Amino acid sequence: MYGWIWRHLPGNAWVRALISLVLVLAIVFVLFQYVFPWAEPLLPFGDVTVDEGMAGPR
Repeated sequence: MYGWIWRHLPGNAWVRALISLVLVLAIVFVLFQYVFPWAEPLLPFGDVTVDEGMAGPR
């Protein structure tokens, strides 16, 4: 897949590397701004299963 993307980018190796970096940064931006906030309520990170009454001595 990465080879296919690399072959279809225009320019020489330096231009392709710069475009690839911009694409990666854009994907990370979209993930952090839109996808992760949307998915957070759907994930069970807030479901704690530890019972405080069963905790050992401190």
